[in-house]
Amino acid sequence: MKTIVVTDPPRADLEAVEALGGYGVATVHEALGRVGYLGPTLRPVWNGACIAGNAVTVLCWPGDNLMIHVAVEQCQEGDVLVVTTTSPSTDGMFGELFATALALRGVRGVVINAGARDVAALRDMGFPVWSAAVSAQGTVKATAGAVNVPITIGGQLIRPGDVIIADDDGVLCVPRADVATGIHAAQARAAKEEATRKAFAAGELGLDRYALRDRVPGLGISYVKYDEV
Repeated sequence: MKTIVVTDPPRADLEAVEALGGYGVATVHEALGRVGYLGPTLRPVWNGACIAGNAVTVLCWPGDNLMIHVAVEQCQEGDVLVVTTTSPSTDGMFGELFATALALRGVRGVVINAGARDVAALRDMGFPVWSAAVSAQGTVKATAGAVNVPITIGGQLIRPGDVIIADDDGVLCVPRADVATGIHAAQARAAKEEATRKAFAAGELGLDRYALRDRVPGLGISYVKYDEV
């Protein structure tokens, strides 16, 4: 591993980022072919936040948050700090003090594949964090890592400047080059979902709307009366 800090990586246009993020994680994930989801273990430490921004990536040693301190300087308006560790860790590597420094720089939130703490304070200040754990366990600041290098979380590659979308459904990474395609696909997906929503509200069944009724018998499913079971 190279212990480097890459400065000024390219970022996606913030208007495009916000347009894509407005569709939410589930819709964009489906629209792009079910790719980029960072997995169910990353959960918001408080519910209700929805963010989209450009990734600043951080690679730390487990139980050591030195490189988050280094990364703060590389953050700017519209960024999302994305942190992982060289091996699994649940230590509370991120909390209120980091959030205070990042909020001043216009950072929209943090995704950390490790532990976070100070949950009540983060909620009160309205700073969004998605983490793999909540833990009061502290960390050291001793070991070099890297900033703005490609990292992986949940089997997904995240490059600096990729777009991160996060909400109550989890976290999604969209490659910077795919943002325009993602907006178009998500718009179409959202329109389709709205039509389906109206159809369901009017009483149509999914069996009929998705043309599933004729497929059911072929899957070995049969209907029997209660008293015939």
